[in-house]
This record gives sequence, C-alpha cells and structure tokens, in this order.
Amino acid sequence: MKRIVLATLVVALFSGAAYAGALKLGSQSPLTGQYAADGNDIANGARTAVEVVKAEGGIKGFDDIILSPQDDACDPRQAVAAANKLVNEKVSAVVGSYCSSSTIPASEVLDEAKILMITPASTNEKVTERGFKYMYRTCGRDDDQSKAAVAFMKDFLKAKNVYVVDDKTSYSQGLADNVEAGATAAGIKVLGHEHVNQGDKDYSAVLTKVKEANPEVFYISLQNSATGALMVIQAKRMGIKAALMGQDAVYHPQLMEIAKADAEGMYLTFGYTDENAPAYKKFLAAYSAKYGKPGAYSAYAYDSAMAYLMAVKAAGSADPDKVRAAMLKLDFDGASKHMKYKENGDSGSNYIIQKVAGDKFINFWNPETGKLY
Repeated sequence: MKRIVLATLVVALFSGAAYAGALKLGSQSPLTGQYAADGNDIANGARTAVEVVKAEGGIKGFDDIILSPQDDACDPRQAVAAANKLVNEKVSAVVGSYCSSSTIPASEVLDEAKILMITPASTNEKVTERGFKYMYRTCGRDDDQSKAAVAFMKDFLKAKNVYVVDDKTSYSQGLADNVEAGATAAGIKVLGHEHVNQGDKDYSAVLTKVKEANPEVFYISLQNSATGALMVIQAKRMGIKAALMGQDAVYHPQLMEIAKADAEGMYLTFGYTDENAPAYKKFLAAYSAKYGKPGAYSAYAYDSAMAYLMAVKAAGSADPDKVRAAMLKLDFDGASKHMKYKENGDSGSNYIIQKVAGDKFINFWNPETGKLY
C-alpha cells in the first residue's frame, strides 16, 4: 500500500511540475444549447492559435500553453460562474464570449482579477465603453454595423421603408435599436419594430404583422443563425416579398444549411476578410485540418488568442499590465483583418454587405466606396 501511495505521489508531483511553468488561457462561449455552433467555433479558433504557436516553438519562459474552454451558454449567470471558475484556475487571459449579454457581466469578474478578456464576437458598444482596463474586442461594434446596414438600405436598395424584428438580447435589440434610429435619420420609414423571445419556434404572429405592413426591407436581428434560418423559412412560406437583411450573428454557414433555398439572396452585414491573404490561408490550413470548415467567428477567435500570445511574447511576461501595454503596440495582419487595438480596447470595424449565393456568402457591397465587389 505504501508503495502505491508513494508511486501515486511521485506521478502527481511529476505531472504538476510538467505544468508549473505553463501559460494558461481560458475561453468562454456557448458550447451547448442553441448557440453552440458559434460557441464551438470560438473555442476551436482559440485552440488553433494555441496549437500554431506551440508548433512554432511556443513562448520563451513557458513550458506549455494550455487552453481551458468553458461553457457559458449565452446566459449571464452561467457566464459569471464560468468567469469565476477561470479566475480560480488562474488563467491569464480569456477569449470570449459570444453573446454581449454574457461578455459584459463576465468581464466585470475578470477585470477585477486583472485577467485580460478579448471578445471575438460581442459587438454591443457597452463592452468597451465602461473604462475596463483589461477588456479588448477583436470584432466590430453595433453602432458601426448599423451604419453599414442603413447605408445599404438607402444607397443601394433605395428603400423607403423597413420592418425590424429582434429577440430582446443585449446584442440583438441594441443593434436593432441602432438600425431603427439610423433608418429614421436617413429618411427610411420604420413600419414596425417587434420583439420575439429566445427559443421561440413559431414566428407567425410577428410575421403576420410584417406581411400586412408589406415593407421593402425586413431587417432580422436575432442572436444566432439557427433562429435566423427558422425566421427566414417561415417568412418565405408566409409570402413576405421584402428584401431580407440580417446581421453578423445570423451570418454563419448554418444559415444556408438549415434555410437552404429560402436564404438565397439574403443580405447580411459582416466584417470584411481577405481570404487570399497569407495570414488567413495559414489560419485556414491549421483550423480546417482539425476542426473542419471555419464558422463566422473562428478567425476572430484565432486572432484574439494570437494577439494575446504575441503580446506575452513581446512583453516577456504574463504580467497583466505589461501584456496590456504590449497589446496596445500590436500592429499586424490577422486572419480576420488588420489588428491594431485602441486605448479603449476596440480594434475597429470593417463591415461590408455579404449576400447569400447558393451555399456560400459572397462579398457584395462596400459601404465605404458605395460600390459592388
């Protein structure tokens, strides 16, 4: 018995020693439930960055780089619990989350613990407007996304009116409110702004109102592509003729997988990514070899983790203040876009209009130039 206990102790001590100098990161995203597709894309994007850095020799001063993915289910309370768990695990940074309604409360826990949080997907303006020292955002912002959407409605579609629907989440409603305000200011009449609940399967009550209003544009602001696809299918079957427009949460290959032909011709706002750029090709090769086709936020998560790892390498330390200073000096071409964080943690927006063509999204219209791709 003594020999067994002693052997177990030796193994435990050896295992602990092997990870004593490890750099530990966390990720937070919905790994289960209705938002799991995007959530797992985020976790896999962060994993890919860790795997690439390790394959290239790791980071001097650290024996290993470890990622601890946590499921926050896009639920504020579970997000706080996940953040507390990562604090207890002594991670030095967190990539996440997906929903703004999860990122905002989780960031309060992490910022207090001096743990950097880099969101690849939460676009609500409040994420980076609370003065949090350790909060960063790799994706764009809702106020910028809404401007791109309204510019497209006015300048390209020449729309005189729009009907808006959201699902009352921090992200979806915040973006929908911005679109409503922007459209009104641009002279586009908002015929209605209705709300549905997360988890709803039958949208007939709201869609009946949309059909009666007969808008030129039907703007769909929902938290994920599966629910967006369901609304698109039901809208088409109800005979709604409006141009369908969604946002970056509805932008996911799952939209076409579920809605199929009903999604054809739908417009969506999403950040521009140059898929011919060397950085994207490097990411794609590493990601697809292990995790398959990237999702909407896979590259953003990859860049979020990669930015942090580059900052640690530059700082020569995982000290949060030294890494923060190094993060603000980063200036590089990422897989998703050019990366350069501002003092408030934002990295800028580059929204364009994408269009569904068959089973893929195509770059369609550039709001900066007002021209087609």
